[in-house]
Amino acid sequence: MGQPLADPVSAQFATNPPRELPTRRGTELLLLAFAAFIVTLALVIVEANQEQELTLSILWLGLSYLAILTVAHLAVRRWAPYADPVLLPCVALLNGIGLVMIHRIDLAQAEKALQAGKPFNPAVSNQVLYTVISLVLFVVVLIVVRDHRTLTRYGYTAGLLGIFALALPALLPSSLSEVNGAKVWILLPGLFSIQPGEFAKILLMIFFASFLVSKRDLFMVAGKKFLGVELPRARDLGPILIAAVASVGILVFEKDLGTSLLYFCVILVMLYVATERVIWVVVGLSFFAAGCVIAYNLFTHVQQRVENFLDPLGPRYDAKGGSYQLAQGLFGLGTGGVGGTGLGAGRPDIVPEANSDFITASIGEELGFVGLAAVLMLYLLLAMRGMRSALAVRDTFGKLLGGGLAFTMVMQIFVVVGGVTALIPETGITAPFLSQGGSSLLANYILVALLLRISDAARRPAARPKPQPQPQAPLAEAHTVLVQRPPADGLINGDGSKS
Repeated sequence: MGQPLADPVSAQFATNPPRELPTRRGTELLLLAFAAFIVTLALVIVEANQEQELTLSILWLGLSYLAILTVAHLAVRRWAPYADPVLLPCVALLNGIGLVMIHRIDLAQAEKALQAGKPFNPAVSNQVLYTVISLVLFVVVLIVVRDHRTLTRYGYTAGLLGIFALALPALLPSSLSEVNGAKVWILLPGLFSIQPGEFAKILLMIFFASFLVSKRDLFMVAGKKFLGVELPRARDLGPILIAAVASVGILVFEKDLGTSLLYFCVILVMLYVATERVIWVVVGLSFFAAGCVIAYNLFTHVQQRVENFLDPLGPRYDAKGGSYQLAQGLFGLGTGGVGGTGLGAGRPDIVPEANSDFITASIGEELGFVGLAAVLMLYLLLAMRGMRSALAVRDTFGKLLGGGLAFTMVMQIFVVVGGVTALIPETGITAPFLSQGGSSLLANYILVALLLRISDAARRPAARPKPQPQPQAPLAEAHTVLVQRPPADGLINGDGSKS
């Protein structure tokens, strides 16, 4: 029998070798195929209800969509094999539902243009192009960012670029930056239009995650007690004050309540995750509320948004910047009821910007409360799986960045649906992966790629330690063993006699 291994780790691998952790990439591919099937079936229902001719082109469209997603799946299989298998299918289904609704609204708009004798360019064509470009960028991020921890090297650079991208539309003239009252765009007529704030949110999250990792102890120090609560020190309130001023500045100069609320809440959540002190959230929300009250008393466009929210059918119903859009969206949701009117059987085109800002109202009208709740559950599942990966990853930077990215998804859809349902004032931001728009789609696919990278790091098994050979004692410390040499003419027995 062989000698037992001296190293206990080596002995464990020799007697009970560990099993490989399944990557679950086959599950991901199956879920992607199911998402493509749902999207194809939805297209068939829309075409049937709109009395359009059913041809094999719909089947080829569904297969093309599956092929595009398969390329993304192969990229994940190659460069992030241990990533969560649910994230990409959820994104694929949300993106597909958005394409279906945009196509459905295009059919209604095309009929109106035909009756008026005007040309019409379908928006779904651009959205499909943006989807392909977004998936290419998704693959590029997976290839370039092999380890999410390398982003900490560029934390302050990302912060400067994020602030610049966020402030640039406010500095440009309205002719180059304002659409529907919000100065959040960079418009180059005839070339392109982009919303830099969508990319700024990712850059700022990278900055705050790296900043909180390096300065975490600063925010953990408690100050004076008030009513049993340990308040932060006054000199430590600088980052919160800067974030509050920046958010109120977005609200004032760019007239964008949704982006302002989104950025500030994400910063507060990341600060809470880093310190686990609720007092930072309370102090931050207090500063933001005070800034909003001041902005309401100083600026007319803030008062208009609040007035539309309080009374959608009030005197400003037909006025410029009034509540017509909000009221029509509420009527559409009421028409849909619990079960909806059916895909292609409603009138979502009556609502202005039905395929972008109010696409959730269009879904609620044609799929009803049940369908809209299912879409919201997809967002919840996406955020929960992302948060789970953030909690499981081993490094603090990954926890903060992953938590911020996952919370951004939830907060953004809350702001969108809250504005559509008059739970909060209208915001003007778009639903991730659903709404028409290239900037939002590109930025959110980058966000998902980073989440997959963090998920891959969280689920990847630790490197197996190599069995170490038993070290041999130095020659100077070796024990001396005396061996009796047998005589040359015979062997010696145990009793000392010769044989």
